[in-house]
Amino acid sequence: MLAGKKRISKKEMKEDKLVTSYYSTYNFLMENQAKILIGLGAVALIIIAVILISNKRSDDNLAAANLLAKVIPLYESNLFQEAIDGQPSSNIVGLKKIVDDFGSTENGENAKIYLANSYSLLGKWEEAYKLYDSFGGSNLLFEATALAGQAHYYEIKGDYKKASALFEKAAKISKTNPSNAEYLFKSALNLMKLGKNNEAKSIFKEIKNEYKFSVVVQEIDRYLNQLEG
Repeated sequence: MLAGKKRISKKEMKEDKLVTSYYSTYNFLMENQAKILIGLGAVALIIIAVILISNKRSDDNLAAANLLAKVIPLYESNLFQEAIDGQPSSNIVGLKKIVDDFGSTENGENAKIYLANSYSLLGKWEEAYKLYDSFGGSNLLFEATALAGQAHYYEIKGDYKKASALFEKAAKISKTNPSNAEYLFKSALNLMKLGKNNEAKSIFKEIKNEYKFSVVVQEIDRYLNQLEG
């Protein structure tokens, strides 16, 4: 008499699948171990490269900060050309070299503003504009300064429309910027040059309402009387 077929339990079926899966995975790993190891090595190299780049950027940013701290006194003393070139005899690196070497770091970006301001105060507006236009730092006050610097450039060129728009944009970057009233005031003056008196009046009134204690408020009534007279 033939013995009846033994029924396979669900547990045995699961165990059989696990065994099959294990050996399939094992065989795959054995057959492809070289490729897998190379892949893991590549990932490790990428991680190491990212860490090294991050560390270098951090070191470069610190180096830029230290160099900037040494040259700022020249800038604040209105020695703009010396601030640009540096003072080798005093071991002070100039703003131009700081920007050239570390311009992609945060402090290098800040150095761009000091360098641009130095150029503009020396009347070198083409050089200044390029730096203002390329600013990419996170400091909101410097971002506003960069926009205002571009506005000055266009004002000098006689493009009052661009100048007005950029001054107004600079005033909107940060509500706590003490230069906001001045930026808006200059925006309004450029609008007047374009004959857009109503828009200029609107900005003058905005300044009077929102920046009552700004020094430019003292001049606004004269312009308002001129526009309304």
